[in-house]
Amino acid sequence: MRSTDGSDDTAKVVADLVNAVYAVAEDGMWPEGATRTSATEIAQFAGAGQLFVASFGDRIVGCVKVVQLDARVAEFGMLVADPEVRGAGVGSALVRFAESHAARLGNEIMQLEIIQPRDFEHPSKMFLSQWYPRMGYVPVRTEGPEVMYPELVPLLAVPCDVVVYHKRLG
Repeated sequence: MRSTDGSDDTAKVVADLVNAVYAVAEDGMWPEGATRTSATEIAQFAGAGQLFVASFGDRIVGCVKVVQLDARVAEFGMLVADPEVRGAGVGSALVRFAESHAARLGNEIMQLEIIQPRDFEHPSKMFLSQWYPRMGYVPVRTEGPEVMYPELVPLLAVPCDVVVYHKRLG
C-alpha cells in the first residue's frame, strides 16, 4: 500500500475505479448515472494524506480512504478493489493496512459505515454485512441518513439506513 501523490493522472485513474465499483456495488440506490467521487475530490484526499492505493506493478487495483474522527477513532471508507482482481485479497489487504495505519497513529477503534437500502436486500451490501464481521467488525448502531448525512437524502433513489461498525485495534 502506498499513499497516492494525487497527480491529475493518478486522481483520474482512482476516481474512475471508485466510480466503476460503486456503480455496481450501489446499483439502484442512487439515480442512474450518479457518481461516488471526482478526480478533484480524490486529489484533495491524497493531498491530505488520507488516500492509499494498492497496485500490481504500475496498475492501481484498489484504494481506501482513512480519516481521523477523534482522538481515538479512525474511519475507513471508499474501499474498492478492481473487479478484475477480486478474490486476490486486495480488499482484505487494504482493510488490514487501514487498521495498521490507524493503530500507528494511536487509534483504539476503527469505524466504517455501510449505506444500505431499507426496503430490499442489495447483494453487495449483504456480502459486506457478512464480510466485515468476519474481519472483526461489529455493528454498533443504525441511523437514517437524515441524521448522519442529511445532504444525501435528496440524492438517494430509495430509502436507506447507515450501519456503523466498530473494531477494536491492537
